[in-house]
Amino acid sequence: MKFEFSIAALVLLTSTLSLFSLIEASDLNSDKQALLEFASSVPHAPRLNWNNDSASICTSWVGVTCNSNGTRVTGIHLPGIGLTGSIPENTIGKLDALKVLSLHSNGLKGTFPSNILSIPSLQFAHLQHNNFSGPIPSIVSPKLITLDISFNSFSGSIPPAFQNLRRLTWLYLQHNFISGAIPDFDLPSLKHLNLSYNNLNGSIPNSIKTFPNTSFLGNSLLCGPPLNSCSSISPSPSPSPPATTQNQKATTHKKSFGLAIILALVIGGIAFLSLLFLVISVCCLKRKNSKTSGILKGKASCAGKPEMSKSFGSGVQAAEKNKLFFFEGSSHSFDLEDLLKASAEVLGKGSYGTAYKAVLEEGTTVVVKRLKEVVVGKKEFEQQMEIVGRIGQHPNVMPLRAYYYSKDEKLLVYNYMQGGSLFFLLHGNRGAGRTPLDWDSRVKIAVGAAKGIAFIHSEGGPKFAHGNIKSTNVLITEELESSISDAGLAPVMNAPSTMSRSNGYRATEVTDSRKITQKSDVYSFGVLLLEMLTGKTPLRYPGYEDVVDLPRWVRSVVREEWTAEVFDEELLRGQYVEEEMVQMLQIALACVAKTPDMKPRMEDVVRMVEQIKHPELKNRASSESGSNDQTP
Repeated sequence: MKFEFSIAALVLLTSTLSLFSLIEASDLNSDKQALLEFASSVPHAPRLNWNNDSASICTSWVGVTCNSNGTRVTGIHLPGIGLTGSIPENTIGKLDALKVLSLHSNGLKGTFPSNILSIPSLQFAHLQHNNFSGPIPSIVSPKLITLDISFNSFSGSIPPAFQNLRRLTWLYLQHNFISGAIPDFDLPSLKHLNLSYNNLNGSIPNSIKTFPNTSFLGNSLLCGPPLNSCSSISPSPSPSPPATTQNQKATTHKKSFGLAIILALVIGGIAFLSLLFLVISVCCLKRKNSKTSGILKGKASCAGKPEMSKSFGSGVQAAEKNKLFFFEGSSHSFDLEDLLKASAEVLGKGSYGTAYKAVLEEGTTVVVKRLKEVVVGKKEFEQQMEIVGRIGQHPNVMPLRAYYYSKDEKLLVYNYMQGGSLFFLLHGNRGAGRTPLDWDSRVKIAVGAAKGIAFIHSEGGPKFAHGNIKSTNVLITEELESSISDAGLAPVMNAPSTMSRSNGYRATEVTDSRKITQKSDVYSFGVLLLEMLTGKTPLRYPGYEDVVDLPRWVRSVVREEWTAEVFDEELLRGQYVEEEMVQMLQIALACVAKTPDMKPRMEDVVRMVEQIKHPELKNRASSESGSNDQTP
């Protein structure tokens, strides 16, 4: 009897498992059909390879991720892929296991389907930079962590359901046409809020008044902390008086005071323009004087030219004034006196000193770096400069043309790079009119930078490292060839002053031990790759306050299975290959591994980065390795 029961139980268990398998297959087929209906209804770029012939939507469909056992669709990542038109009501809303929805930076429009944000499992919704209109859906998932619908045309009020989203951490509603009062939010997890540039009115609830005023700007009828107090908001204008009376007053006013007002306006306008002209003239004169004051400001003579003995303070010694040391192959067409007379412009202040753009009288432009906190004597300095000169022979390392050493002044002279730095190309002048750095250009720059660092390691020896890899030290030619600057300077500088924990390019072992290694250079290069992929800066610069611990942030995003969200929006709006970007992301994460032993060597990083655009190099490298291993 026991045996018969066991057989029956086994049959029942098998039937149950088969039923579950059928249900799972049915669920995945249902998800697939919903996605196909979406793709057939929404115009898109050819890169969206969704079709009914594909065997597995979980492994071969662009932008689709599934759960661990491949039975349900949990993520849609289609940022900047060229989607246009409106989303049909019963497509994405059918994906009832969806956790991540990323459709930002497309051309989607129309009313956003009400059944998408209400998917019970939905946690992350990134819909910014489209043209959705109509009301915000009133029913939303209680598991929602991120909701970004900024830069659209949503209207109506903020739904009351938002008050009870206990897990909501990011809420971005800026740059829409949302009106009405702000609900009294009870959101214990809310850390990031932006309601700016809408049509909201009334007082800001106490529950969110601790957010900065930038979260509420652009709502003229909104008041209360952190904005102006509500009593200072101008009341609505009183009803207009009867037309007849108003016209009579206007006519009398014009007759009596019209001429006087016109004369006052003319006189005031002339006075204002004169004052404005005077201010502009003074500013231009000051700017001109500051640019022509030499590399370092000193006392000027009566003729208006800086005294050469004063330009570098007491650091330039009289007996050594013309003793610039030039490297072999460098131009000797100028000397220190020419540098003293050159007009100078500050390019930036870094860990090792201040860099100036100096335009010589003959028209040659060079970069002069004035080092600070050099801790070695003249002999050691000259020996290190010999190494720097040798390293600079590689096309991806900035060559040092000349240097000057005295007790109080140490100067380095480099060629001027027209393309500027990688930092400026990635972060400078973001906004209208900017030309973004496209994906192919970023890969080219990454390959060149990797080769330069690898050469520094091989030429300097096993213990020789750069020590200060960052985007401001990757200089770019007009042909987008990259060149590593500041190579070989770390051994002569005061290490504690250049190893701040606030430097996001530094590996933990460097800030703890104050000792740089080749593996710490690999870490810094990994952060540099993350900077190129995300468009975010890991180091605080003047005017760039959005600083991110890039390795930690990227790991947290990847862990949540919304990898596409790490990529720079400027990249996603251009031509790119998602597979290549993911490969580069994997290389970067390998470089920023938490322990030195887990990081690859720089020469291996060069090979991996080159393979992104030239996968055939992988086969060649493996075949060469195999042939090298063969014994004769």
